[in-house]
Amino acid sequence: MSVAPDGRVTIPAQVRRAAGIAAGASLVCYVERGRVVLEDRAHLLARIQDEAIAAKQGAGHTGSVVDELIAERRAEAAREDSSYNATVAEAGDGGTGAA
Repeated sequence: MSVAPDGRVTIPAQVRRAAGIAAGASLVCYVERGRVVLEDRAHLLARIQDEAIAAKQGAGHTGSVVDELIAERRAEAAREDSSYNATVAEAGDGGTGAA
């Protein structure tokens, strides 16, 4: 392979076939450890998602962040309800503790 004067590079057909690169494919180009890497956008997205999931699990997180947020909000609402109910109960017994 060579770089044309305008900076274009043609990927040989056998390399495109081996990599599954079709005409019109959307690729991402980046430099990694001194190498030029071409990667299909969908493949890159899937790889990053897999890496994020692995990092999350490695840090001890399991389940969905959304599920964790909902659980936290429900626990907070339950604490607020019990605090409110205790306040109402105190007000109802004149603060004596007797109903």
